[in-house]
Amino acid sequence: MSERTILSTTPPLDGHVAVVAGATRGAGRGIARMLGEAGATVYCTGRSSRAGASPRGRTETIEETAEMVTAAGGNGIALRVDHAVDTEVAALFRRVGRDAKRLDVLVNVFTGPPASWKNFLTEKPDEGRRFVESWFWPRITNVSHAAPLMSKRKSGLIVELVEQDNVGYHGAFYFDIMETLLKRMIFALAHDLEPKGIAAVAVAPGFMRTEAILDGFGVSEANWRDALANPQAAAYGWGGSESPGFVGRAVASLAADPHVTKKSSGIYTARELADEYGFVDVDGQRPNHAVLDEAVKKAFESGPLAGMKWAVPHEWRLTRRGTPGNNP
Repeated sequence: MSERTILSTTPPLDGHVAVVAGATRGAGRGIARMLGEAGATVYCTGRSSRAGASPRGRTETIEETAEMVTAAGGNGIALRVDHAVDTEVAALFRRVGRDAKRLDVLVNVFTGPPASWKNFLTEKPDEGRRFVESWFWPRITNVSHAAPLMSKRKSGLIVELVEQDNVGYHGAFYFDIMETLLKRMIFALAHDLEPKGIAAVAVAPGFMRTEAILDGFGVSEANWRDALANPQAAAYGWGGSESPGFVGRAVASLAADPHVTKKSSGIYTARELADEYGFVDVDGQRPNHAVLDEAVKKAFESGPLAGMKWAVPHEWRLTRRGTPGNNP
């Protein structure tokens, strides 16, 4: 076998190490699997394990995700971590540093408590504060441990999963504050970590067919199209949905991009990254986003989202050092 053949068959993330914080199910599982597909060693963290039941009443476990990573071609390592507990987070990254001696990718996908979706006037400030802090501060803690490992090699990628690729209103006051903080966090991290060669980006998936959504419509990933006959699914734009593996391939493509620092500070959709990098969903197809776009349009024109200010364009892009421009 020639050297050229060997190089062409080497997975793009072979030898790379990733932490997917919140890899039990949904987007986290999809991202972990696709990083594994690209050859990475992936530490899959979460609270739901075979040793302890899910606080959300779901059956998925981090061990299952780690096995999927390995089956896809990577090396999956399951570690039970509650990212709201600082000592557990510190122990996670100590282990990564000790065992892997490097960290190339951190993906924050874990969730906090569900939003109340109350109006500002009906939710108590102390309740709102607890909600925002429970989502935001654990991510800061994660990055504070991950960035020093990355900086040793002057290379790394931090990914935050967000809703929307803009800073339009997110539906409820405290949820909006939390989501906007996540996006601003990426902008600020990109600014501070660029000298160390570390990129920070936010990625927005589309309408994902997570395990819970599939269960709700009584289908599986194998026969998800059967739910197209469901009026509620059709109204949501089900025909334009995507598997969690689609955003997973978006993250894997970013991680394999040697020029990813040029994207640092940006907010990107999985679909635009698919346009750039050329990947498809796990079924070999590109999601029909026109169907989803039409459903969203109808929701804003005459449906439950009518009147909401949605697409307020963001301008949070890091100005390259030495080039003209203004940072907000």
